[in-house]
Amino acid sequence: MAGIPFPKRKVSRAIALKELDLLAAAYPNAVTALSFRSPYELLVAVILSAQCTDARVNLTTPTLFEAYPNATALARANLEDVERIVKSCGFFRMKAKNIIAAARVLVEEHDGEVPQDRAALEALPGVGRKTASVVLSVIFEEAAFAVDTHVFRVARRLGLTTGRTPLAVERDVTALLACEQWRHAHHWLILHGRAVCKAPTPLCEVCPLAQLCPSADIVARTKAVRARRGAVGAAARHRVRSASAAKRR
Repeated sequence: MAGIPFPKRKVSRAIALKELDLLAAAYPNAVTALSFRSPYELLVAVILSAQCTDARVNLTTPTLFEAYPNATALARANLEDVERIVKSCGFFRMKAKNIIAAARVLVEEHDGEVPQDRAALEALPGVGRKTASVVLSVIFEEAAFAVDTHVFRVARRLGLTTGRTPLAVERDVTALLACEQWRHAHHWLILHGRAVCKAPTPLCEVCPLAQLCPSADIVARTKAVRARRGAVGAAARHRVRSASAAKRR
């Protein structure tokens, strides 16, 4: 359901904490859906996942990592060969260029290893704050909270934030939680966004947070308005068809 507005105000801290508690209970074993066996593989997979589903990335990376099992191998790769492998991930030319360039930096500056340092991670080609946060939280279990499209949407729908940028959303949500919960909360919101609070159509009727969520009423009102408009449009189309049929008789 496109065009559903976000709440204009944040919920109270008490309600926000209840929402987060319900998410924690709903997704107790939340982990990344990306398949990986090493920090190098996760880094590459996260770069490839930009504007692409994790499922598609997971179909692509086995072939990629068989051909290039480590940063040294990928750093030496032919660009066109990598492009062919990652083509289905979208924006494949830029992604292929970035993962090769990132591998070269890993080899030249970090002995082929993924650094446990945000500044060093964000200095890698194709790596921004979100990708660095995923690597830090998943691989190194550091207190980091990554904001992707699911996290951005769900956090705003729940009224945890009214932030208009990923960094603003990150600041608002992390302020609600103990730092050791940040890396888990990222996955709670992602999984909820994929399973229930979908774009564009949230499944409020099955959402365990519906009684607390400020977007539930917004969605219901939007559905009602669209249903009325649909009924009016259907009636108008029926009248036109009836008039046309009468003229033909």
